[in-house]
Amino acid sequence: MATERTPRLKRAAFPEEVGVSSAAIKRMIDEFEKRNVEVHSLMILRHGKVAYESWAYPFTPDMPHIMYSVSKSFTSIAIGFAIEEGLLALDTPVISFFPEYDDKKDENLQKLNIFHLLTMTAGKSVSLMADKTKNQWLRDFFTSPWGFNPGESWEYVSENQYILSAIIQKVTGVSMREYLASRLFKPLGIRENPYWECDGNGIEAGGWGLFITTEELANFVQCCLNGGKFKSKRVIPAKWVKFATSSLVENTGAFGSAHPDSTSGYGACFWKNGENRGYRADGMFSQFGMVFEEYDACLILTACEIDEQISRDCIWEHFDSLFVEEAEKPELKELPALNKLADLPKTKIHSRYEEILKDKKLTLKPSVPLEVMNFPLSMLPMFTTFMSTDKAGYYNNFCLDFEDDKCIMSWDEKDEHNSIICAMDGTVKYSPLHLGGVDFTASASACWINETNLFVWVRPLGAIGQRRLRFEFNEDGTANLYTSTYPDLDKVAVNLSSTFTKDIKTDLVKKLVSSAFTNVAPGFLEPKHKCKLVDR
Repeated sequence: MATERTPRLKRAAFPEEVGVSSAAIKRMIDEFEKRNVEVHSLMILRHGKVAYESWAYPFTPDMPHIMYSVSKSFTSIAIGFAIEEGLLALDTPVISFFPEYDDKKDENLQKLNIFHLLTMTAGKSVSLMADKTKNQWLRDFFTSPWGFNPGESWEYVSENQYILSAIIQKVTGVSMREYLASRLFKPLGIRENPYWECDGNGIEAGGWGLFITTEELANFVQCCLNGGKFKSKRVIPAKWVKFATSSLVENTGAFGSAHPDSTSGYGACFWKNGENRGYRADGMFSQFGMVFEEYDACLILTACEIDEQISRDCIWEHFDSLFVEEAEKPELKELPALNKLADLPKTKIHSRYEEILKDKKLTLKPSVPLEVMNFPLSMLPMFTTFMSTDKAGYYNNFCLDFEDDKCIMSWDEKDEHNSIICAMDGTVKYSPLHLGGVDFTASASACWINETNLFVWVRPLGAIGQRRLRFEFNEDGTANLYTSTYPDLDKVAVNLSSTFTKDIKTDLVKKLVSSAFTNVAPGFLEPKHKCKLVDR
């Protein structure tokens, strides 16, 4: 998913030139390290210039990164354009676009409007486990139960923005990306037609699934900071920027959190930061585009930390010392940089199985429970594959070939076939990778830890996680495959258990389900897989 980098923002010679403390940046990066936050990129803007930028190896500036719910803020801007052009209004009934789902007896359905979808006050409670592979996303929304009457409460439901995306296509006759191409993407230097996950009919997910680069997000939030202008040219209607980034509704109790960052108000797909520290576009696993109007500054972060408040706390811990008076020389002689991700093992071990595997492939015994649940193996590197039309993770038919300091691993994943190069010298090799309908660049490495155990690490760059595979070869011509992911599934389960149990009313049942989710699910979803070595 790499693309040519087209810088659109000027660079400061050093942070202090535009009033950003390099010493405070170092303390912030140290804080990320101290709290084990895996940061992929960090960029700080002030007075319209890039004061600081860094990427953690193997991530690079030209690689688009998954944005998760930052996508919602782009959907909001599309709605702003449509309103400005008279195609719809905030009080336009949603059902007017979808007469096939109209139920005249459902008073809530008649009340539901564009404003409710934008502000998460719609009231529809769409199940997180709705099977997106069935390509009935619209039906799932309109047939889902009401959690509350429209406008009477607040609940974060990503499908609200999918409905907005479908509405954009209804009123414009083109996809949301096509609609935004000349209005937003081109003026901001965002490459043409960025990848955005869609349903089976080509309607963008709206609430998730957009992939853009760090600098493309920087251009977006800088435009918002400038009231909708970029490079002194009007891009987004000023009225919409002010409206969308205001506190339009209360979100007290969001995700069960009492932290001001989660309870200080919600706009039209933008969050208000606590302590009057501006607003942000916010995506799962700590994808942030933060705007600090008081300081004429922005901060952009891409990362892999499921507990987003930990990431925000690292920023706030050193925020007060970040912005300083402009100076003619930097505080530090050498600018801090993000550390490369964890060192990869380098061993000189070779195994006799390298020769045996030349003419063999490993076939997996299907996991019946997982297939019944339509739940893919090792799905976390994509994570939102459970909200996708094409789930990755059903892999089989592994072939392993060894040449000098590299291992070439090939495998099938449903109807997709991949072959990547894994470095065996402590570095990584890059290869094209196609998973769940998405094109990635993979960084991969491998090593034998002993005669019978081969470890393989695969990171689809642009996604947030990493696949970890351990092949254990047995004397009887069989093998075991152990799969895991980073971030660890047990950590993700703990953080998501409250989301999956939010609709359970009985405390005892909720406790039992939460316990099962956090204690049983990881082992169930990442079991040992038995393999046979068969002729290719």
